[in-house]
Amino acid sequence: MALYAQLKAERETREAMEWIARHGGLSPDVMEAMASDPVPVFSQEDVVAVERIIDRERSSKS
Repeated sequence: MALYAQLKAERETREAMEWIARHGGLSPDVMEAMASDPVPVFSQEDVVAVERIIDRERSSKS
């Protein structure tokens, strides 16, 4: 049961991160809140994807 709960929490956190990324909510506060989530869901691929999104947002604002 504990493993199921952890996997479910990881999935929900990942879904929240994807929703936020699609809806332009990647402010530093949002990223800090997600990074401080006690459920470690970020893989190296996730970090690379988020960095690309942040770079795109910064480029579009310049």
